[in-house]
Amino acid sequence: MAREPVSDTAARSKSQHAYHSLKERIATEELIPGHRLVLASVASELGMSVVPVREAIRRLEAEGLVTFERNVGARVSMIDDSQYRHSMETLAILEGAATALAARHLTAGDVRQARELNRSLVESLDHFDPRLFTSMNQRFHAVLFAACANPRLLALVESEWVRLGHLRDSTFSFVPGRAQESVREHETLLDLIESGAPLADIEHAARSHRSGTLAAYLSHQHPDETTAP
Repeated sequence: MAREPVSDTAARSKSQHAYHSLKERIATEELIPGHRLVLASVASELGMSVVPVREAIRRLEAEGLVTFERNVGARVSMIDDSQYRHSMETLAILEGAATALAARHLTAGDVRQARELNRSLVESLDHFDPRLFTSMNQRFHAVLFAACANPRLLALVESEWVRLGHLRDSTFSFVPGRAQESVREHETLLDLIESGAPLADIEHAARSHRSGTLAAYLSHQHPDETTAP
């Protein structure tokens, strides 16, 4: 088999580096919504040409994290409730499927780790910090779906997590009461996994859990709207 030209490999490697660097800076809000992404400036910061940076920005645009405006160029996407809703609905489906596919591959140690994380979440309710809760909540779910054997599905789930981090610092900041319901649902989900329940039941529980957080947010922010199941 012919080897790929070194120049092409290097270009792809630089594009990957630029993509991950920009994506992380967006997720951590170092690059805030509306921030203009000047190709030459970003390339200079990363020590590369504008070509791999342009490719990276195109990928981010496809994920909805960056938008292009005529006569302006690329900007970090603005926060929009409809985008948040769409991401949560998408994540409910993707994460539910990934959790179900991972269920039979979880070890006793994985389940024990998840239960310990959920206990920490319960304890954190006494001195509630939405950001900390969100971070631990992500760690909890990551344990449950990390064993999914479909790398493409995992990549999609992780991409939506990043996108949500860009759209909302923490949903629990808006609906702190949802946190108590969330930890109870975690236990139910773990019981289903540990008991070897049908994968369809596990997927439904994981999906409903995510949808429940979206419904709580929408009922708080837009009480007159009807939420999707």
